[in-house]
Amino acid sequence: MSIALSASGTPKTQTTRSYAARAVREPLAPFTFERREPLPHDIVIDILYCGVCHSDIHQARDEWGGSLFPMVPGHEIAGRVVAVGGQATKFKVGDLAAVGCFVDSCRVCPSCKEGLEQYCEGGMTATYNARDKAGEPTYGGYSERIVVDEGYALKVSEKLDLAAAAPLLCAGITLYSPLRHWKAGPGKKVGIVGIGGLGHMGVKFARAFGAHVVLFTTSPGKVEDGKRLGAHEVVISTDPDAVAKHAGTFDLIVDAVSAEHDLNAYLKLLKRDGTHVLVGVPEKPSPVHAFSVIIGRKSLAGSCIGGIAETQEMLDFCAEKGIVSDVEIIPIQKINEAYERMIKGDVKYRFVIDMASLKQGA
Repeated sequence: MSIALSASGTPKTQTTRSYAARAVREPLAPFTFERREPLPHDIVIDILYCGVCHSDIHQARDEWGGSLFPMVPGHEIAGRVVAVGGQATKFKVGDLAAVGCFVDSCRVCPSCKEGLEQYCEGGMTATYNARDKAGEPTYGGYSERIVVDEGYALKVSEKLDLAAAAPLLCAGITLYSPLRHWKAGPGKKVGIVGIGGLGHMGVKFARAFGAHVVLFTTSPGKVEDGKRLGAHEVVISTDPDAVAKHAGTFDLIVDAVSAEHDLNAYLKLLKRDGTHVLVGVPEKPSPVHAFSVIIGRKSLAGSCIGGIAETQEMLDFCAEKGIVSDVEIIPIQKINEAYERMIKGDVKYRFVIDMASLKQGA
């Protein structure tokens, strides 16, 4: 891609093509906007692929409240660097690069200083549906390019299939982080609840870490797929007898389900001092009986994506182990259809947009 340069040699503000939701529940449609002129530490990434996260639907339809319109979703961004600011040193033109769920943070709070920018006390700046420090709206990856501080961009190995690597920036790190934090590995029994875009990555990572992996799913048709992905055992969660056989045996359960379900049933499966970690976000609160955690000194916890350092660690691990998401690649023109299919669970296991479809008008 050719970028016009100013007299200083940096790219001028670029009119950028994208797909956006212009109002609540309106179908996504073509939209143009201006990307900022890069600052000294910025890089410009030509977006080649962008994963489609269920949170894109929630926010485009204002199901969580507070959505900003027009909205360009997308926070699983992968592409190539096409320009760098004058003081940028981490990337060079031609490098593969990626952007995840946030593009900035306060940089000074304890969480930021510890490399946990996702828990920034001042509030991280989301890749889309947010406002940057200048008060301008952030627009995401359903677009031609993105301009981002290089400190909030990730390096991607040429070993990885770039399209299948894009969902690692959200789905991947969302499961990698709790599995690492709670030390999934040899000698540990780990449960993964749900086998969607998040859960299938949990199975892959838990197996790669050396844990004994048990997948819980409501779908009998996904048993063999679960084993293919790396589960040692697959349990149909609607079968109470099959679930009960695992009572008191898990060190860790990572729950990737966003539909309403009974947390107490899974807490019964934990060993003493075991932990049930939530990464899915059900629409309604889930009641938990006090005895479900009191008996056995069990913990109910949550985890949110990962910081920049941990996300880079994950990408490097994926390159070493050959781990990527299972994806279905679509043109941007099918994004509204993809949203409806995601709601029905009709994807194995992540949609990824080939952004060439936008640039070529295909």
